[in-house]
Amino acid sequence: MQLRERVKNQQREVTATDGVLAQQTLAGDQVAFEQLVHRYSTPLFNFISHFLHDYDAASDILQQVFTQLYISLPKLRIGEPLKAWLFQVARNRCLDELRRKRVIHFSDLQSLNEDEDLSPIAIIPDGSPLPEEVAEDHDLQHLLREAIAGLPPKFRAVVLLRYTAQISFSEIGHTLQMPEATAKTYFQRAKPLLRATLTQQLYPSPAC
Repeated sequence: MQLRERVKNQQREVTATDGVLAQQTLAGDQVAFEQLVHRYSTPLFNFISHFLHDYDAASDILQQVFTQLYISLPKLRIGEPLKAWLFQVARNRCLDELRRKRVIHFSDLQSLNEDEDLSPIAIIPDGSPLPEEVAEDHDLQHLLREAIAGLPPKFRAVVLLRYTAQISFSEIGHTLQMPEATAKTYFQRAKPLLRATLTQQLYPSPAC
C-alpha cells in the first residue's frame, strides 16, 4: 500500500507543473510542497554550496529559500515556473551571507557576447590538451570549483547558474535581474579568469 502511494506521488511529481503543485500547496496539500522541494533541492544546493564554498551555510540557506517560497506562495504568479524565482532568492541569500562575513569585495562590471556552454575541459588552454589520467591526477572538478569560488560574485553567479543549474542565459538574466546580453558578457569575461587560474594550478611556473 505504501509502495503504491509512493509510486503515485512520484508520478504526480513528474507530470505536475510548478503551478499545479503551488496551487495544491495553497489548498493545503503538504505533499505537493514536498514535491516542489524535492524537484529543486539538488540544483539549488549545488548552486548555493558552490557559491559559498561552505556546506553548513549552504544547508541553512537552502532551508531559508524553501521557507521563503512557502511564505511567498500566495503572492507569486504561480502560472509560471518557479525555477528563476528560487535561484534569484538563493543568489540574494548567498550575497547577504558573503556581505555578512565580509570576505569579498563586490565589483560592478558589464557588456555583451555569445552563447556557449562551460565545461571543465573547455576552459583549459587549447594548446595544452589534458589527458584523462592527468585530469584525474589533478582532480580537475575540485580545481574548477576553487577557481569559480575565486571569481567576482556577479561573474560567479552567472557561471554557477550556467554550469551547475544548466539554465539558459535568458533564464539567468531573469534570475539575476539583468539583460540576457549582460549575463552572456559576465559568462564570457569569467572564462579567461577561470582559464588563467586553472593554468596556474595545473601548470605552475618553475621556481627560479
